[in-house]
Amino acid sequence: MSDLPSRRHVLIGGVAAGAAIVTATGAARSAAVRSGEARTAGGRGEPLLALVGVTVIDATRAQPLINSTVLIRGDRIVRVGRRGQVPVPPGATVVDLTGKYLIPGLWEMHAHSIGTEHISPPLYLANGVTSVREMAGSAVVAGWREAIEQGRIRGPRWTIASTIVDGSPSLLADPEDPSGAILVATPAQARRAVRQAKAEGADFVKVYSRVPREAYAAIADEARRQHIPFAGHCPDTVPIVQASDAGQRSIEHIHTLWCATSSRHRQVQRALASITIEPGGYAGWFRQFHKAEWLAAENYSPKRAAAVFTRLVRNRTWVTPTLAMHQIVDRPEALFLADDRLKYIPAEDQQWWRWAVDNIYKPGRNPQEVAQQHALFDRRLRFVAAMREAGVSLLAGSESGFIYAYPGFSLHDELALLVRSGLTPREALGAATLQAATFMGAQHSLGTIHPGKLADLVVLDADPLADITHTTKIHAVLAAGHLITSAERRRMLTSVEQAAKEKPSRHLPSATIGCGCHTPRKS
Repeated sequence: MSDLPSRRHVLIGGVAAGAAIVTATGAARSAAVRSGEARTAGGRGEPLLALVGVTVIDATRAQPLINSTVLIRGDRIVRVGRRGQVPVPPGATVVDLTGKYLIPGLWEMHAHSIGTEHISPPLYLANGVTSVREMAGSAVVAGWREAIEQGRIRGPRWTIASTIVDGSPSLLADPEDPSGAILVATPAQARRAVRQAKAEGADFVKVYSRVPREAYAAIADEARRQHIPFAGHCPDTVPIVQASDAGQRSIEHIHTLWCATSSRHRQVQRALASITIEPGGYAGWFRQFHKAEWLAAENYSPKRAAAVFTRLVRNRTWVTPTLAMHQIVDRPEALFLADDRLKYIPAEDQQWWRWAVDNIYKPGRNPQEVAQQHALFDRRLRFVAAMREAGVSLLAGSESGFIYAYPGFSLHDELALLVRSGLTPREALGAATLQAATFMGAQHSLGTIHPGKLADLVVLDADPLADITHTTKIHAVLAAGHLITSAERRRMLTSVEQAAKEKPSRHLPSATIGCGCHTPRKS
C-alpha cells in the first residue's frame, strides 16, 4: 500500500465527520474538491450541457421536479429548475430527456473490487455507481484511482481502506501468504497497525472480526490520535455499544449487531468468546458463529434492541446492512449459477466463487441449519426495518466482488432489498446518495442535484420512486459532467465482456479476489 497516492487527495471532511477522503472521477478534468467550497459554476471556457425535460429526483425533494432543465458547465451543476424557467444559453449541447428521470450518482459503500482496470471500473460506471468505498487496501485499486485522476481510464471516485486489521489467528490470513491482513494480538501491535495505515495513505482503518478487545481499544485510541477514521466489522468479542462509544464510524453487516439485541445476551457473548479458529479458518468460524447468531435471533429483544439503536443514533454510528451479501450466504442453494451477469466476470473469479459456495456455505449443513439460515434472512429484513424506525443511519453496500455479487449490478440488488425490508424507494436511494455523501463528509459536493454540486448523475428510463428496480433501467450516466450515452454504455459493457474472456496478464494487474476470507488456498 506504499504507493497509495493519497497525499495528493483533498480532505473533504473534518475529523468529526470521519476525516474521509474522496478522490477524482471520470475524465482528465476531474478533481477532488474541499467540502463546502463547491463552485457555483465551472470555468467559463468549459463546455455547457443542458439536460432538458427530465424529472429530477433526490433525497432532499419531497416531490420530484418534473419537466426540468439541468445546466452543467464542466464538472458542475450550475442551474436546476422548471423547463420554462431555466433558459438554455447559446452554444450549449442540448440533450432531450423528456420522459426520463434523473437521480444523483450512486455510491457502493461496501466493495471488494475484482478483475483488472477493464472490469470493475467500467462496470461501476455503466451501472450508475460513481463513487465506491473499497473495504480492503489494494495497491491495484489505488492504481486504478490514480489512472482515473489522470484521465487514462474512466471510473468512479474511490475511497480505499487500509490493509484489513484482524486478530491472530485471522479469518483472512493464509499462513503461506499473510499479506491480506495485518495481525494484531496486543495493544502495541494494534497501535503500530494504525500508524502504518496512516503512513501508507489509507483513507480509513478497516477492522475485522477477530481483533481482541484490548487491541481494539488501542486501535480506537490511536485512530483518534492519528486523525484517521476506522470502520468495518465489529469484532466478535467487542460489544456493539462499546464499538459505537469508541468511535467506530460504520459497522458492516448485520450478524454482530443482533448478537447485541438478544434477551440471552450473556449466553450469546459466551458463545462468541468460545469460538476458536485455525489461521485462515473462515469456514470453521462461520459454522461456530451461526450457532451464536441463531441463539441471538431466536431470542430477539425489542427492548434491548431499542437501547442499542439509541446508542448508535446518539454516537452517529452508521450501519451498512449488506443485505445482498447476507442473501447469498443465507441461501446459497438459491443462487442462480447461470446468471447472465457472469459474462462480465473473469474465469478466475468465477472459479473462486464456485469454490467458496461448494467448500464454505453448502457442505456440512444439516436440514435444520439450512432452515435456520433461510429464516435468518427474513429476520435480517425485519431487523433493518427496526433500525430504520429507530433512526439508525443506513448506507447502501452490496459487498460487490463477494461471491456472486457483481460490481455495479449488485448495488441495485441491495436497493431492492432495502425497500423489501421496509425503506421507501426514496429512503433507499438516499442511502446510496445523500446518506453516503454525508457519511463521507462530501454532502456539499455530492449526493443531490443542486447548483454547485459535482455532476455525478444517472438518467433512468422509468421512475424509481414507483418501483426501486427501475434504477436498473439506465439510459445514461454522467461522471463529473462527462456524458456516457446509451450507445457508449453498451460499448462499455461489451468491452467488459470481452476483457473477462481474456487470459490474465502480468502487464495488467488484477485486484485480489474478493475480501480474502474465501480465497482458495494456494496449492
